[in-house]
Amino acid sequence: MGRYKLIALDMDGTLLNSEHEVSDENREWMFKALDAGVTVMLSTGRGVQNVYPYTDKLNLNTPIVAVNGGEVYRAPRELLVRHSVDVESIRAMHAMAVRYDTWFWAYAVEGVFNKETWTNDLDSLQWLKFGYFTDNDESRAHILNWLQEQGRFEITNSHPHNLEINPLGVSKASGIAEVCRLLGIGMSEVVAMGDSLNDMTMIRESGLGVAMGNAQEALKAAADLVTVTNNEHAVAQIIRDYVLAD
Repeated sequence: MGRYKLIALDMDGTLLNSEHEVSDENREWMFKALDAGVTVMLSTGRGVQNVYPYTDKLNLNTPIVAVNGGEVYRAPRELLVRHSVDVESIRAMHAMAVRYDTWFWAYAVEGVFNKETWTNDLDSLQWLKFGYFTDNDESRAHILNWLQEQGRFEITNSHPHNLEINPLGVSKASGIAEVCRLLGIGMSEVVAMGDSLNDMTMIRESGLGVAMGNAQEALKAAADLVTVTNNEHAVAQIIRDYVLAD
C-alpha cells in the first residue's frame, strides 16, 4: 500500500455530479482503491438518512462522517460517536432565523426539520446541526456576527449563501480524526476532497487536501491542489494519479 490509507470524500459538489449521482468512473476507482486496501469513506454535511441511499447502492461498508462531524459511524448504521447541539442553542438559532425571515433547517437524530416542518417539541429531540439559507447578504452577515459572538459554535457553509452550525470543535476533520484512531493511522495518511467551507478543516489537516475545480475560492486557496470539477470524475482522477500511482 502507498502513502495514503484513507480517502475522505465530500458528497455534494465532490463525489456526486450535478445530477446527484456517482459516475461510473468514480465508482470504478473507488473500488480499485478499496481492493488495494485503502479505506474510502464519505464525509458530508448530510445526515445519515440522506447518506444511506448512496452507501446502500454502492455497497460501501466503510466509516461515515455525517452532519459535518456531528456523527461518526464505524460503518453504515454502526454509530461510533455523536456530538449534540444543546436545545437552548437550537431555540436561539431558530429565533434568529425567524427574526431575519430566512430559510432554515436542522438535523436531529429523529429526523430533519425545516421552516415548513418545524416542531415546537424541541426538548424531546437530540439535535445535531442547524442551518440557514438566504440570498440576503446583509441578513446573513447579521446572523453570522451573532453566531460568532456566542463563542460556542463551529460555523461553516456548504454554499456561499448558507451557514451551517455545529458545536465548537466539531467538524469534518474531528470526525475523520476519530476514524483515523479507529483504523490506527494518522491524518497525514488521509486524502480529503471537498468544495465548500465545511470541508476546510479536513482539507487543511489531511495529508493531501484536494479542492474541487468548482470549489469556493477560499477552499482552493487552502488546498494542496485543485482538481477538475465534480462533473469530470475528479475522484477517479485523484485516486488514479495520487493514491494508486506507482
